[in-house]
Amino acid sequence: MNPVRVLVVDDSATMRGLISASLADDPGIEVIGQASDPLEARQAIKALNPDVMTLDVEMPKMDGLEFLEKVMRLRPFPVVMVSSLTARGATATIRAMELGAVDCIGKPSIDHPNSFDDLPARVRAAAGARLQRPSLGRPGAVDELATYKPDGRIVAIGASTGGVEALISVIAGYPENCPPTVMTVHMPSPFTRSFARRLDGLTDAHVAEAEDGAPIEVGRVYLAPGSLTHLEVAGGAHPRCRLNSDEQVNGHRPSVDVMFDSTAKAFGSRAVGVILTGMGRDGAAGLLSMRRAGASTLGQNEASSVVYGMPKVAFEIGAVERQLAIGDMRAGILKLTSSGKS
Repeated sequence: MNPVRVLVVDDSATMRGLISASLADDPGIEVIGQASDPLEARQAIKALNPDVMTLDVEMPKMDGLEFLEKVMRLRPFPVVMVSSLTARGATATIRAMELGAVDCIGKPSIDHPNSFDDLPARVRAAAGARLQRPSLGRPGAVDELATYKPDGRIVAIGASTGGVEALISVIAGYPENCPPTVMTVHMPSPFTRSFARRLDGLTDAHVAEAEDGAPIEVGRVYLAPGSLTHLEVAGGAHPRCRLNSDEQVNGHRPSVDVMFDSTAKAFGSRAVGVILTGMGRDGAAGLLSMRRAGASTLGQNEASSVVYGMPKVAFEIGAVERQLAIGDMRAGILKLTSSGKS
């Protein structure tokens, strides 16, 4: 198999060197070029025809987002954003994912010195990604929302690579009285904080990063804080979010398996599990636990997945009751959690 050919774009020579060195440790990846700004990158793309590009957000001569938008319009191919772990960098990175970037990773910092550990794996996953814009919903979705009445079930959603666009597709059309929903996506902090704010602005429901002890209620969506804690749910008369800083599971913290397993134990058949696009197998075993506990389970289908990894494994082990295209996922979730016409 030919190595993944990568172009590294960053205005810092030091950062270009760090990225290149991290990728060079993987025999399945070849760094074929570097560029210090979008103008150099444009020429390198034409001359080298890379499989994947790593791209910084803030660069001279042309903003990284402006450059990404041009690339996706004129010569679309997989892009992994490499951004500073700041509020400004996180907000820009979420926007980049909406524009078509496949994945994001934070630059090393004092608090996150090993953030490049999984960069090679993310680049390899990006190389096999499908570049597509998911539909935000099928015709008739507005009419469905107008008659939606929750039946008390909780929804748990897991995603990884390609998950930003997928989750936007699902949550953007959520009604104000949406089913209580917990979500885990493989994304570093503070990207999850910015992503939660972005989702909150796209829906009538309330979306926020989960806090330990937060009551799980109708009309609210809780996103696991990135790179810091696992998100679990506790049942009983007053269901609540639980955060813990236990070791990584499947190489991730937060882990989708941890969230799904806790949902299976706390809610059993009173839950719906959903696994979306992403590399690896995190969430597959947990979703199977949910199905065995009586929960309804949905998986994103191959055709609409950016990376058909997590949902594929879940489907193959029997964890997925039904596969849906991402454009139909929101309607599928609301149908399963609806008590009927109000």
